[in-house]
Amino acid sequence: MGNKEQALMLFAENVLQDQENLNQFTNDFSVKAVETIQAFQQTHPKYEKTPLRQLTYLANLLKVKNIFVKDESLRFGLNAFKVLGGIYAIGKYIATQLDRDISTLSFTELTSPEVKQTLGELTFITATDGNHGKGVAWAARELGHKCVVYLPKGAAQERVDAIRHEGADAQVTDGNYDDAVRLAAETAQENNWIILQDTSWEGYEDIPDWVMQGYASLAKEIVDQLGDGIENTPTHLFLQVGVGSYAASIAAFFANYYKEKCPKIILIEPHEANCYYQSFVTKKEDYQIVDGDLDTIMAGLSCGEPNPKAWEILKASSEGAISADDRLAALGMRLLGNPLKTDARVIAGESGAVPAGVLYCMATDKRYEHLKDMLEINEQSSVVLINTEGDTDEHHYRQVVWEGSSSLSTTEISS
Repeated sequence: MGNKEQALMLFAENVLQDQENLNQFTNDFSVKAVETIQAFQQTHPKYEKTPLRQLTYLANLLKVKNIFVKDESLRFGLNAFKVLGGIYAIGKYIATQLDRDISTLSFTELTSPEVKQTLGELTFITATDGNHGKGVAWAARELGHKCVVYLPKGAAQERVDAIRHEGADAQVTDGNYDDAVRLAAETAQENNWIILQDTSWEGYEDIPDWVMQGYASLAKEIVDQLGDGIENTPTHLFLQVGVGSYAASIAAFFANYYKEKCPKIILIEPHEANCYYQSFVTKKEDYQIVDGDLDTIMAGLSCGEPNPKAWEILKASSEGAISADDRLAALGMRLLGNPLKTDARVIAGESGAVPAGVLYCMATDKRYEHLKDMLEINEQSSVVLINTEGDTDEHHYRQVVWEGSSSLSTTEISS
């Protein structure tokens, strides 16, 4: 397909799929395990399932059987799914400090004066491009603790303000996302704070695993909403990847739930931060790291280094990775925000919308017809997309959807 300057999308096939290896990493995402996680999350009075939208007219246009969009812009009123990881990981951390099983605790119990007297006031610190930090800040505040959040340079002021609105100390750093993670880890060690990330490194594995487990309740909601009928069994699951933790958690649950009927899993990431794409290109067991500014409008996916556990899950389970131009994210924002006929409107931010833009391009641009055929996307396909965030940067959302920023020319895509 050429290099990224000449292509809207590039595809790297994953030749490392290995069901046996996948099984080693997915026990934490069994149906029973995720039911327990979701049960704790549901003890928060504001917990509600987010809607699963069926876009019938878009499916007809793209000549597929079904398109389902899970809309996480409505999660806890926080405009993104990330809080699911924060609320469970912080709850799990507190439970371990109390030497209690989290399945025996409710959110209300963890906010009790007795717990506060036992633990005192804790400080959690994290690095984020926006949504994760906001979710951790909200969860920490709701549970009566402090939070410090580091953001990479170039972070949108609206995202910084949103984190501060949740009671956290938010600071924009001079480096990229991966630099911010390292700085957060150093600061946590210096101050005896608790670092809460969804990526791991040697000696720091438990909390990232808990964050990933928290994300998996989203996947359980999807399968519950689809139901058990063969008519709605998904054939394709498009997943955005940054460090890969969210994608791996969804993939692992789907693998446990659907087993041999698990849908084809396709990863999507920005050209500028395409570490999974680059890793699959090499066809090696070890992942690749992408350096630099990682400058993309898909801020939530602006990550250059995979989470090692997520890499193991995704290299064992996915069909491959698509490296996408920013204009495909913008296309997805316009598609979902301006639906056909009676299809539901979905307000999607840059990272949330890119799967829709990729699917549309794959289905309508003849240059990618071979990719659609390779992935067996056809009239019998039921495709699941997840809108991971809403308009978390309202100014940029209006620039894209109202003013046509990051548009494709008529010669770049044909319908």
